[in-house]
Amino acid sequence: RFHHTSASHLCSCSKTISDQKYQDPFQLGRKDLKNLYEDIKKELLVSAAELKEMCDYYFDGKGKAFRPMIVVLMARACNIHHSNSKEVQASQRSVAIIAEMIHTASLVHDDVIDDANSRRGKRTLNQIWGERKAVLAGDFILSAASVALARIGNTTIISVLTQVIEDLVRGEFLQLGSKENENERFAHYLEKTFKKTASLIANSCKAVSILGCPDPKVHEIAYQYGKNVGIAFQLIDDVLDFTSCADHLGKPTAADLKLGLATGPVLFACRQFPEMNAMIMRRFSKPGDVERARKYVLQSDGVQQTTYLAQRYCHAATREIRKLRPSPEREALVHLTEMVLMRDK
Repeated sequence: RFHHTSASHLCSCSKTISDQKYQDPFQLGRKDLKNLYEDIKKELLVSAAELKEMCDYYFDGKGKAFRPMIVVLMARACNIHHSNSKEVQASQRSVAIIAEMIHTASLVHDDVIDDANSRRGKRTLNQIWGERKAVLAGDFILSAASVALARIGNTTIISVLTQVIEDLVRGEFLQLGSKENENERFAHYLEKTFKKTASLIANSCKAVSILGCPDPKVHEIAYQYGKNVGIAFQLIDDVLDFTSCADHLGKPTAADLKLGLATGPVLFACRQFPEMNAMIMRRFSKPGDVERARKYVLQSDGVQQTTYLAQRYCHAATREIRKLRPSPEREALVHLTEMVLMRDK
């Protein structure tokens, strides 16, 4: 179904978006994200110096703040759609802060599970402080996010955002398993991708739409936009694991293969090189498996197919967000789908 590999087909979506007048998402969202990391650090007030240093480690202001930016842009787009108000409510900004805290806590825990040694171009918490303390630091960030969530005082929002934490755990369990059947395997991969990456963006977008607009149709638009962008974001991440260099990416390449994971490019490559099936089932554990699998992926159209699939998800996100009233924020969210596809790290 996804076998469309011509270069012109791959580029068509970028052209159509580029030709339109767009708003830079980072410029538009900057005002609402000012002091974001300082505000997160206030949520992490703790007397133990070592725990504080660990919790502050990734909130150094050097992250892209991709998730909070989507959340504040969605908040404004929904507010404008409902009441023509351009201001982000305090509770909506809190959702952006909570989303970044949940995301970072999940990274800390992922690095422990994966025994990773670098993240965002620097050593991981588990490398510096050890696994036990890293797990506890992740737990602490998550608990601080829960306190901030309770402070919003809206049970629907609490329900929507706690779903994210459940999905993160279920997604990690899905990642630990693998499927024998090829079709089941792809569905398994996409479900894992939704739970581990897209659920946070989808449910955060839904939360701010609930706070800004009473219409359930708008809540669904926000959710579907976040879900589709989130899946596309992870698909491109999986492509970059094969095409980007480690220095540029800020973490080692072919990391997923080394962890025994078959991502989109591998699953597509497997259709051209069926001998990869045995490697997938043994999770690339034999000597030389990782190198051979990487070679097969780069010889196949796995990277192009995964990129094309990411474009499909971005098109779906664009279709959803265009259902809202026109606004600079809506156009910025459209442009953001192009940025997801074009990113190189």
